[in-house]
Amino acid sequence: MSIIGIIFIGLIVGLIARFIKPGNDSMGWIMTILLGVCGSIAATYGGQALGIYKVGESAGFIGAVVGAVVLLIIYAAVKKDS
Repeated sequence: MSIIGIIFIGLIVGLIARFIKPGNDSMGWIMTILLGVCGSIAATYGGQALGIYKVGESAGFIGAVVGAVVLLIIYAAVKKDS
């Protein structure tokens, strides 16, 4: 997939994750895109570690959203403590 496609999917996944998780997540467009992309990466490696995905197989759209929501929860916990 091209870099434009990755950015677009990252934006969509990040927006859905921010919509699902309640609370004020004040971050801009770039952080939302990074959230979506990192959520996909976290879901892929987490799924491989749990045996959900085979090595070389990537997480799907729902897995990426779940990964992004988990990252948002971690971000909120770290931000709240500091």
